[in-house]
Amino acid sequence: MTRRDFFSTGGITLAAGLSACAARRTSVAVPAAPSPVTTASAAVNLAVPKISWDRVIRTTVGLRPFRTSGFVLRAEKFDEKTVIHDYGFGGSGMSLAWGCGAMVSDIALEHGERSAAVLGCGSPGLTAARQLQRRGFTVTIYTLAVPPYTTSNMSWAGFTPDSGLVNRRTAEWDAQFRKAAEISYRELQLLADHPGYGVYWIDSYEATDTDPRSSGGGRPRDEYEADEDLLPRQLRPERDTEVLGPGEHPFPSKYAVRTPSLGIEPNLYLDQLVKDFLQFGGKIVIRKFDTPRDLMTLSESIIVNCTGLGSKTLFNDSELVPVKGQLTVCVPQPELNYRASGSVAGSTTYALINPRPDGIVIGNMHERGNWSLEPNAEVRQHNVDVAIQFAAAMRAPSGHLEVTKSRAPGAAPRLESFLGAQS
Repeated sequence: MTRRDFFSTGGITLAAGLSACAARRTSVAVPAAPSPVTTASAAVNLAVPKISWDRVIRTTVGLRPFRTSGFVLRAEKFDEKTVIHDYGFGGSGMSLAWGCGAMVSDIALEHGERSAAVLGCGSPGLTAARQLQRRGFTVTIYTLAVPPYTTSNMSWAGFTPDSGLVNRRTAEWDAQFRKAAEISYRELQLLADHPGYGVYWIDSYEATDTDPRSSGGGRPRDEYEADEDLLPRQLRPERDTEVLGPGEHPFPSKYAVRTPSLGIEPNLYLDQLVKDFLQFGGKIVIRKFDTPRDLMTLSESIIVNCTGLGSKTLFNDSELVPVKGQLTVCVPQPELNYRASGSVAGSTTYALINPRPDGIVIGNMHERGNWSLEPNAEVRQHNVDVAIQFAAAMRAPSGHLEVTKSRAPGAAPRLESFLGAQS
């Protein structure tokens, strides 16, 4: 079992990661990846997360824009205006935004005008605006919310390109996804550890009692997770996976699987994108649009729609549904330099612990169709309690040994190896 295992109650799904899924779960067996995994050469010495109720500082709620057929990336004419749609990413908006922004720009370049309006100031809107600027466009962002008040600010944030993304696919959509993921992965690698952007490599440990090197080491897959053949099996190697056995790790499990992950601190990241956008001559206008007819008042003839769930009413997209997610954050712990997921003995619910500069981020919920932005107290109680139990069951670090540090991989893992990771 992995962080995709759920504890369901009252139509609400409690989970460890942040992605789009339904309240009712259907699992199918997914065979283990054919690529080899290596055995760790030495035991790791890790700080134990300091998680307690008196260290909780906030709980946030975000609504992910989910579409059964995946994100929308296409142009549409409204009188003299060309609207390029770029929305509907479920749990993968932070991961795919740079690539989709590049493809938006390619469409815009087919027109003679070199000024554009972008609707929305989350990750998709800001990256589309930056990609347009890189190609010589003058860009104005029109939005109701700016960071730190966008949906993107509420995300777990990491490179998880197929998280909560699609159930019904076409060959054309698959090709768009592959291109967007390739471009985005390259862009995020270039930003990793670059001052100010909050993009970094971090080790992730998954605690498990099942040896992942065995034939039964596959994980269950949720019905709202992207199909495992979104990229061909032969292109989906594991990403520098190391298996730590009993005594080689501090977690309450027989084994721990360590992999490098790309993390994003959304508040730093989005603030820096805003700074870059403004530095290159962009403008931000606070404005609301109720119907496509309102767009006719804009001076720009090229309009990029990155409104996410706003497209449900603005462009009458009946396929869009919200998937409510909830995260609880504890006081930052600088020495905690890894992510961890797992459960304690006798529990089927996973904790997920993600240290960021703004705090230790814990747990989540998934509730499809719920538009409420109010935190769910029951979910909050459950997620924090599970994280407390998991941390309390960990072995304390050895004082005479240096604490193991996360490190960037020697070579960038293949893009395809990130499929199946949840954000």
